[in-house]
Amino acid sequence: MAKPKSKSLTLLGRSETRLPKSPDEAQLETFPNPAKRPYTVRFETSDFTSLCPVTGQMDFADIVIEYVPNELCVETKSLKFYLASFRNECAFNEAVTNRILDDFVAACSPRSAVVTADFSARAGIALSVRAEYSGGKTQRNGR
Repeated sequence: MAKPKSKSLTLLGRSETRLPKSPDEAQLETFPNPAKRPYTVRFETSDFTSLCPVTGQMDFADIVIEYVPNELCVETKSLKFYLASFRNECAFNEAVTNRILDDFVAACSPRSAVVTADFSARAGIALSVRAEYSGGKTQRNGR
């Protein structure tokens, strides 16, 4: 017998849902952490795009989000929709990565979180940005 869907999850199980037009419209949905012990969750996607704010050209990236949940976990389909909402967003790669971390932390208040974005090479130079959150403070690192 299937368990009833959580009332807080509006995207899961709905195929007719449309992608949000921007990160401001997107919502990261959460559900209660089912475990008491600390553990790490890792999300990976190679399907991320945003737009260069100067040229308007697409920037492609592999995004990895690792976090240790506190009381809430982020639901995967809402994360997929949230990340897809950047497809029309004009922002520098560093800003995009830090926005993802800030929105993620605001949604689930994890014990810790790291967002790493490996952007494809442009003019022969690849860019990787890593932003970290550790229990109440955000650390921003680009390499």
